[in-house]
Amino acid sequence: MIDLHCHLLPGVDDGAKDLGTSLEMARIFVADGVTHLACTPHITPGVWANSGPQIRAAIADLQLALDAAGIDLTLYPGADNHMVPNFVAGLRDGKLLTLADSRYVLVEPPHHVAPPRLDEFFFGIRMAGYIPVLTHPERLTWIEGQYDTMQRLVTGGVWMQITAGSLTGRFGKRVRGLALRMLRDGLVHILATDAHDPERRPPDLSEGWRIAAEEVGQEEAERLVLHRPFAILKDELIAE
Repeated sequence: MIDLHCHLLPGVDDGAKDLGTSLEMARIFVADGVTHLACTPHITPGVWANSGPQIRAAIADLQLALDAAGIDLTLYPGADNHMVPNFVAGLRDGKLLTLADSRYVLVEPPHHVAPPRLDEFFFGIRMAGYIPVLTHPERLTWIEGQYDTMQRLVTGGVWMQITAGSLTGRFGKRVRGLALRMLRDGLVHILATDAHDPERRPPDLSEGWRIAAEEVGQEEAERLVLHRPFAILKDELIAE
């Protein structure tokens, strides 16, 4: 399996607190069947002042530590990029990061307030040649009143990535219901862990995969954790 959203890097945001935690999480990922992993720290102005070069350096250091510890996990660069003005310019100058240096980019909207001109924002990213991947839409508190917006964004070429823990109920019944609704409506492109630590937000992709397979079938579930994520790592365009 391939996980394209996690907070594994030690000490850079609200994910792994130190190298020991990162190594513990990495072992859980491997035991769960994950072989390729995009490290995606938050880039959120005023909260997490990470940048592309810092994240790349931290990933290189962690990959060396994983290799030294004999943990067979391949890391890729990425970021949980918060919606900001001049988003495309940030991608082009390397301050923001796409997934594995591909055309696919994680975009994190505000959690509690629906941003204005959302369609226009994503349209601008698409016109610049990128494919935006909206992170954990099912966990946004405003999504129920904007579900038609999510449908419209998908029609316009925006990908949706839901969290495995949303399907297992880790974030509550409301979020689980929304995740299942999106899955059944064909609005989900990728399943990821958004793992932050070994206990509260652990790597749990296989459990999410199992639930997805029960809901939409094994073939589509494999697209969520294997085929589409692999296409992203290879920077391929695939028909939806």
